[in-house]
Amino acid sequence: MAESLTETPDVLVLGGGPDAEREVSLASARAVAAALRAAGLTTREETIDLPTPAELAAMPGRVVFPVLHGPFGEGGPLQDRLEIAGRPYVGARPVAARLAMDKIASKSVAATLGVAVTPTALFSAADETCPLPLPVVIKPVREGSTVGLFVCRTRADYARAFGETAAADRPAMIEPFIAGREITAGVLLGAPLPLIEIRPAGGLYDYAAKYERDDTAYLVAPPLPPGLTEAIQSQAAALARAIGASDLARVDFMLDGAGTPWLLEINTMPGFTDHSLVPMAARAAGLEMPELCARLAASARPAGTLRAREEVSA
Repeated sequence: MAESLTETPDVLVLGGGPDAEREVSLASARAVAAALRAAGLTTREETIDLPTPAELAAMPGRVVFPVLHGPFGEGGPLQDRLEIAGRPYVGARPVAARLAMDKIASKSVAATLGVAVTPTALFSAADETCPLPLPVVIKPVREGSTVGLFVCRTRADYARAFGETAAADRPAMIEPFIAGREITAGVLLGAPLPLIEIRPAGGLYDYAAKYERDDTAYLVAPPLPPGLTEAIQSQAAALARAIGASDLARVDFMLDGAGTPWLLEINTMPGFTDHSLVPMAARAAGLEMPELCARLAASARPAGTLRAREEVSA
């Protein structure tokens, strides 16, 4: 649908941001904008860095679809600014966004729901001794797309990861490495989507496997023991609801050899690129990308509608 020069667009799609996942965000935003147009919605795209509330307030669009990944765009600061600007927007509110972005905090919430979580230690640059038995994973507390993630199987691995993590100077965490099948569970408007098993050719589903290569296999509705699919979907939906992100989330698990799904993380604005998992799962449920994005745009809530509840829960 062509957009009139004087017409207020139905949706303002934001992409970019200052985070490490900027290029992924730009690709996701382009895909979302194209899908919204295919759904018949007038759409304006804006590439942002660190917009002020006043700048966000001045951008045309009835609702905002912020397709950003990372601590600023997905983890609360952008949501704060959208709230101040008074813009209706898609996705988690500020408190929920911060809670989901913080992997330690979200694991604490998951534990109260009975979701399996591994023991976690805070990374300290003052202590070169690994506080957990090898093998372990070191990763930032507030990043996505495996940015800054290291799998350490040996002391030499740990020494290298220790040096790079200390040099990055950002909060990091250490947890046991779990060998198994990586399973992701999407949640859309409170309802679970079909599960997807991720099978990276190189063994680790890192940034390159996610966005740069085409050798990762994805198995929709993977065969699992009786009842396990439903259990994982239920856990994902419950965690998204408890955090306050049940309109859109992707919850990642590692399924070990004993059949226990261990929580990896929850994402409140998962990717929308041609490699991305939520659109793939939605398609398997009969929801093509235009309808998926249109439904999300229609779900946008006015800024401040959840503020009182969040302040109480915070």
